[in-house]
Amino acid sequence: MGHYEPRTYRELFNDKDRFFFNCRIQETDLQIGLGQGLSGASLMQAEDDTRALVLNLRRQIEEYIRAVPEFLTTLTPLAPAIWAPPVIRRMCEASSVAGVGPMAAVAGVISEMVGEALTKYSQEVIVENGGDIFLTSTQPRRIGIYAGQSPLSQKVALMVTPEQTPVGICTSSGTVGHSLSFGMSDATVIVARSAALADAVATAAGNRVKTPDDLESVTGFVSGLNGVLGAVIIIGDKLAAWGDIQLVQM
Repeated sequence: MGHYEPRTYRELFNDKDRFFFNCRIQETDLQIGLGQGLSGASLMQAEDDTRALVLNLRRQIEEYIRAVPEFLTTLTPLAPAIWAPPVIRRMCEASSVAGVGPMAAVAGVISEMVGEALTKYSQEVIVENGGDIFLTSTQPRRIGIYAGQSPLSQKVALMVTPEQTPVGICTSSGTVGHSLSFGMSDATVIVARSAALADAVATAAGNRVKTPDDLESVTGFVSGLNGVLGAVIIIGDKLAAWGDIQLVQM
């Protein structure tokens, strides 16, 4: 399920109007923000609910892998078993759209399902899992883009409007972190209707970026996928963007 590394870019979206807490269980490392209208008891309950849900989701994924080992290793889509739980079905569906293995959606789907569960506590929810974000908000939110050694890293941000949420914003990189990527982009950011889909498509698109010459064809690939709202791809000092997104300076 990937590897942990310090998420130094988190400070870019730690808005002052939210309560923040962390939930880390083995490789799953969530930073969560909720609106400030919560009581102390509600915030404690939200933290307890989050931990219980993450444990349950991880258990379901691990049990499924034991039953279907190919789920962990395949780099191509895999149909879910009839008895597969919803978390597995979402991963399989997202990977089918993107044309990658279902584990490409694991960080996004956990962000998404935790975020959906927390909406009962707040209309303002952000869940970030290793750069993969679930967001719902009643006001515009700015999400900084971290792109490693690129001169564009932390220079641009996505402005997300309330009308676009709930939304998934996920990043793949061939130069940052330990996640599997066959490409060389510094950041491939996908905005989609679901975080599971954004995660899988970020992997698929990132795999296709070998040189700056690939930017046009990769944005073309992304634009043809149902449920994807937009993309930002950075490689070195080159940036390509497509879709219903707004880029702003950091």
